[in-house]
Amino acid sequence: MLSVDSLTWPAVWRRPAFRGQLGAVVALLLLLASQLPRYFAWVQARPGRILPDPLLAALPTHDVSGLTFAVIYLSIGLGVAVLLPRPLRLLRALWAYLGLHLLRCLTLYLLPLEPPPDLVLLRDPLVDQLIYAAPAPITKDLFFSGHTATLLLLALAVPAGWRRQVLLAGTVAIGTLVLVQHAHYTYDVLAAPLFVGLAWWLSGEIVKGEIVKCSDR
Repeated sequence: MLSVDSLTWPAVWRRPAFRGQLGAVVALLLLLASQLPRYFAWVQARPGRILPDPLLAALPTHDVSGLTFAVIYLSIGLGVAVLLPRPLRLLRALWAYLGLHLLRCLTLYLLPLEPPPDLVLLRDPLVDQLIYAAPAPITKDLFFSGHTATLLLLALAVPAGWRRQVLLAGTVAIGTLVLVQHAHYTYDVLAAPLFVGLAWWLSGEIVKGEIVKCSDR
């Protein structure tokens, strides 16, 4: 039996089921991305509630946007570089990423919140233009922390070893930095691993058969 990491793109591309799954998840991600600006504009316009947060109340507020997005984009670059030559890991990561966004859309719908009172706006030059394109800044996309969740998902997706450790450290750093910026409640950060775990498990169920078939060939 071949290991998941030993399977190359030519080996898995010969399987119609793999091509079908990859095409489906990419199409669904593009469809979701096309709808997110409208959805987040609706989230921003909806009234919510302010949550008591003793930890945030004790933390002084600082603008750490530059450091935050340096960690995020360097971590994403590392994760993508590791996953691209590993098609089965990449396939599962894409399904998990889709599931994570759908879960986040659901939690934002179910739990409308106002931003923490001392919030300092996170400035992301890429996402602000492509995803959060709205007349006003998006500050109510709170529960759960998407930045923290994305880095943790990448840590799960890459093979065990130093790269996973780096991504786990990046996850902890981002969870801390968004709290220092008061861009999220503590609950948003603490809840992120629960939803990442669910999305990762669901993605494993989706691709499990394809991984077994490719590994057995």
